[in-house]
Amino acid sequence: METKNIRPWGYYQVLSDEADHKVKRIVVAPGGCLSLQRHAQRSEHWYCVSGKGTVTLDERRFDLHQTMTADIPRGAAHRLENTSDGDLVIIEVQTGTYFGEDDIERIEDRYGRV
Repeated sequence: METKNIRPWGYYQVLSDEADHKVKRIVVAPGGCLSLQRHAQRSEHWYCVSGKGTVTLDERRFDLHQTMTADIPRGAAHRLENTSDGDLVIIEVQTGTYFGEDDIERIEDRYGRV
């Protein structure tokens, strides 16, 4: 498994990086929150392995917990927040034409990365 990529909200590890997809294990620490962001070149599918969180998808907000999924279409504004006392663990499958970290358009970020 790839090294942990540390972020202010937790970390992620790349499990698979191929021409047609990328798979990440994302661990969001208690109280952690990813940027409100969008992607021009990929969509994402999130599967919650453990923990509990809240997903923002455009104007909607909904809870996500173990065995639940969320589909993030290309171009949709989205965010993931950990609302539990333990780690929130997500498996993210990206599909599209490009999977680089520079395909992140940050709209809002509590850690000052906009």
